Amino acid sequence: MHSTGATKGIGWIAVTVLAVGLQATPAARAYDNDRALAVSQAAIGERVGDITLIDRSGERHRLHDLLDRPLGISLIYTGCAHSCSITTRYLDRVVKTARRALDADSFGMLTIGFDFGVDTPESMANHARRHGVDDEDWLFAVAADRAELEGLIEDLGFVYTPSPRGFDHTVQVSLLDREGTVYRQVYGETFDAPHLVEPLKDLVWRRPSQGDSLLGSIGKRIRLFCTVYDARGDRYYFDYSMFMGMLFGAVFILGIGAWTGREMLLRRQRRT
Repeated sequence: MHSTGATKGIGWIAVTVLAVGLQATPAARAYDNDRALAVSQAAIGERVGDITLIDRSGERHRLHDLLDRPLGISLIYTGCAHSCSITTRYLDRVVKTARRALDADSFGMLTIGFDFGVDTPESMANHARRHGVDDEDWLFAVAADRAELEGLIEDLGFVYTPSPRGFDHTVQVSLLDREGTVYRQVYGETFDAPHLVEPLKDLVWRRPSQGDSLLGSIGKRIRLFCTVYDARGDRYYFDYSMFMGMLFGAVFILGIGAWTGREMLLRRQRRT
């Protein structure tokens, strides 16, 4: 199902909600794309609860401890032979593009197995390894508690239903800000890189962290406006012409201001 309407928070993103089932069966039809999209979009602006996660090496983490930077969350189940594999492989490609465009450690990624009791730290490790994900800032984990997992699924607006092939589910990446609030949903097994990178640019550079200096904050704003996407090369680069234009514009405005102030001062001196 494709939707390009102006639903809440969707902006310019072309939305694709995909299900796992490939044949029209009564169980598969229980998954309602329109309802799933509405639930997903309604989660934007909501703060997610904290849960305990167990990563692929067996280490425990609290979700809120990962929010020292923006965080992208993808929900998959490791028994999926099609959609989740495509999603992880393609997401890895786009995340690499994002890391080259932004500071490499400026955001985190988290993939959670939602098939509680079946998805395990070992199966999540195998999933990451099988699809070549070796990003040290990308955590593959399962929830330690079923009730906490269901609460997070609800907070993220993630919808899934059992089907003969496993589960039909929304394919989405939920982007969270440093407060744990859902900022944007990015949909589809594949999508154009700016769908993920542009909201990350906004979270990383438009909303500086508390430790940023004034100069650092100004630098991030410049990078926000001057880092642009080259669709032909599928890459981001810093556009120096935009930076120089902004610099010359600022100098021109300052010059006009100085000239105006000088003229006003001379007029006052003549009157006296």
